[in-house]
Amino acid sequence: MFKTIKNLYRSITEKDNIVSKPASAKAPKKSFYDLKIKNLTGKKEINFSDFAGKKVLLINTASKCGYTPQYEDWQQFHEKFGDKVVVIGLPANNFLAQESGTASQIEEFCQMNYGVSFTITEKVSVSGSDKNPVYKWLSEEQKNGWNNLEPSWNFCKYLINEKGELTHFFGSNIKPENPSFKKALGF
Repeated sequence: MFKTIKNLYRSITEKDNIVSKPASAKAPKKSFYDLKIKNLTGKKEINFSDFAGKKVLLINTASKCGYTPQYEDWQQFHEKFGDKVVVIGLPANNFLAQESGTASQIEEFCQMNYGVSFTITEKVSVSGSDKNPVYKWLSEEQKNGWNNLEPSWNFCKYLINEKGELTHFFGSNIKPENPSFKKALGF
């Protein structure tokens, strides 16, 4: 009985944590490719226009979260599919101060524990009055054309297609091996 309840809960939460772009979505008022953000050290600007023609997966990350081991999953995904999908981690301290470290502490943590080589940006806010412009675009319908969901916790994901359109939102529990995630990528 417990296994049945657990499987039911898992299927409900996974289903509820994936939202796809509806056919009725409007064109974004501002292009994803117009967005920029600094890298983790703040010394280099990352221009999203550099990713035109590739899928982009944006993940709000944290070093002290139950989902933190996903760094390993997304690093393996990056190693396998990095030529087709750009993975970008955006450290955020919005949820229970689970990313309170400095840039150098975050970098050291990601390298030493998970060997992260995908792009990590400066620390951002993913919600509230200080929400980063990237997350404003990702989570405000008037900017992206359809989606109003902002991260509800760490390790939420947004998928951008090769044309710079937001196509999916994935909740924290979604990992690379999830069948719906693979389908969204066309794998």
